[in-house]
Order: sequence, then structure tokens, then C-alpha cells
Amino acid sequence: MADRKEEKVIQTRLGTLAVDMERVITFPRGLIGFEDCKQFSLVQLREDSPFLILQSITHPELGLLVADPFSFMRDYNVKLGNAEQKILQLESAEQVAVLVTVNIPQGRPELTALNLTGPIMVNYQARIGLQVPQVDTKYPSRYYIHGENGEMPKPGAPRPAGAEGKDREEES
Repeated sequence: MADRKEEKVIQTRLGTLAVDMERVITFPRGLIGFEDCKQFSLVQLREDSPFLILQSITHPELGLLVADPFSFMRDYNVKLGNAEQKILQLESAEQVAVLVTVNIPQGRPELTALNLTGPIMVNYQARIGLQVPQVDTKYPSRYYIHGENGEMPKPGAPRPAGAEGKDREEES
């Protein structure tokens, strides 16, 4: 008889989600502002998208938009101390993936920004995650993906594809 995967079905803001419990990522310290949320799943929005949802398993109303920062910039380094490496059970840098939270202001997709000061590290092999605040960093808390070199886009700059008319739709 074949082994059945253990799944948990949760109702999220994006609809019903069946989570493979073998793929759950445990955050021993939770996330900043959500310290009591310790179990998450990464949900791919689209196959061709750099964006994911970091979905809480125990608090289905909590889903954070995250992205691979290297999809938007090349020069990004995260400082990990010995304590963080121990928590993540890292033996090599290849075991860890870096994610950052994404903010998209309602009706203003041209101001989409990455938070580079609070990266989320995930050891995919051990299924352990940790948010690692960066102090004394050269990176901003708001790195605008549609601006030049991460700066806020200039007024009148072209809006991202698909953003035309969004403001009018939201007003009606």
C-alpha cells in the first residue's frame, strides 16, 4: 500500500489551499510581529513569477508576499551570525534560500518595494526558516523594483504593464 502524504486544508485570503505537511517550514522564532506563527508553507503564485506567498498554516489569515531578491538585484548579501547558522542547521551556503517581504501599495503597483533589512532565510533541506534583521546595512528597507537602482520612481514614470486603469477600477 502506497504511503499517503499528510495534507492540511486551510482557508486563506486566496482561497482553499491544500498544504503538504512534509513541505512545511518551521520558524522556531516566528516572524517579526508574528512571533506566535511558527509553521508556514511557500505558495507559488505563477510558475514564471519571482513572487511567492509565505502562508501561515496555523493562522490562515496571515500570508506574506515574498520574493527572491536576486530576481531584482545582483548585489545583495545577508550577514548570518553563528547563532543563526546553528538555528538554521546550515552546513553550507547552498542549503539556504533568501527571501524578502514585498509591499505593493493599493492602487500604486509602481511603488512595489522589497524590504532588504529583514530577510527571511530558509534551509530547504531541514525545512527551517528564520528572519534575520540586518543592522548597519547598506540596503534600504524599501527597495523600489520599478525605480532606478532601487530608488522611488519619478513622478510621471511609466507604470508597470497591466497597471493602467487600476486606479479607476478601484474607485468604482
